[in-house]
Amino acid sequence: MLTLGVEEEYLLVDPATGAPVPRAEAVLGAADLRPALQPSEAQPELLQVQVETATPVCEDLAAVPRHLARMRAALQASAAQHGCRIVAVGAAPFGTGGPVPVTRGDRYRTARSEAPHLVDDLMLNGMHVHVGIDDEEERVAALVRIRPWLPVLVALSANSPLWQGTDTRFASWRTVHFDRWAVSGPPPAFHDAADHRRRLDALIASGAVRDLGQLYWHARLSERYPTVEVRAADVQLTVADAELVAGIVRGLVTTAVLDERRGAPRTDPPEEMLRAATWHAARTGLHGELISPLDGRGHPAAHVVGELLHHIGPGLRAGGDEERVRAGWARTAAEGNGADRQRAWFADGGRDGLTAGLLAAAVTG
Repeated sequence: MLTLGVEEEYLLVDPATGAPVPRAEAVLGAADLRPALQPSEAQPELLQVQVETATPVCEDLAAVPRHLARMRAALQASAAQHGCRIVAVGAAPFGTGGPVPVTRGDRYRTARSEAPHLVDDLMLNGMHVHVGIDDEEERVAALVRIRPWLPVLVALSANSPLWQGTDTRFASWRTVHFDRWAVSGPPPAFHDAADHRRRLDALIASGAVRDLGQLYWHARLSERYPTVEVRAADVQLTVADAELVAGIVRGLVTTAVLDERRGAPRTDPPEEMLRAATWHAARTGLHGELISPLDGRGHPAAHVVGELLHHIGPGLRAGGDEERVRAGWARTAAEGNGADRQRAWFADGGRDGLTAGLLAAAVTG
């Protein structure tokens, strides 16, 4: 059983209009966040309209929703005292009407000076799942083995259909938006740990990126922890949605480790097919077809998610997560993912309806 931890990024909004508001410093500095939320569990993000949380290391999947519910509730209470609320959306559905201030610090100011138009539009929120693997070679092997399934995760977790007040016609606009950065999308198929270190060193030496924090692949090895960090998912509307994604990611990574240990052959899809599958998944979400990693052809989305769940069965059983994950998928199959629910709220109630739905979902179990 591999350990896991979850990072979530939230948007701070005006509860009356749903517009982003730059109050992260005040929200995170509130004294009454303690002891419900420890200093190590909440941090600022690049923009002052965002805050980020990180759970402790968890062995039991059931601990993840408990921590997320606690942290969301504490941040929501603090935000309310400062005239705003948190919402868990992959992309800000409404704009601010101008540039958003960055968080204080040299790294953030440098990012704004180097790419101001990209940074101004970076009101994007992800969910990052860390799965602990002690051995470096096994971490690299797991990273490579999960690559074919990352587009399916993009579709399943899509929660960013709206941008600047309009429907983008993408289920995960965040995925497409992030692809404008220098290093993004599916990770490379590294040969081994030495190849991984050599290629990352070359990227830094080239000057194309300043540091490893600018490697925005959908999965990477964490710079700080002995983990595979899966970053493909939009932040999830509800705690229950987040539990499903976390469970699937741990199952996927665990299955990859088990396959590596038994010497199963690695699947190595062509780079162009993997990128096309990612773009297609970001557009369709759970509607229409997804490209199956098994045969490279389009199939109904529910069928391809079923293939994913079958593939990760050994990992789910190893972690004791199969029942919780399958129940979570049954709920999502019936209710839709975050993109589906956002669109329904917007269609039924316009801006007010969407804002109300987002506010309620953020602290829903």
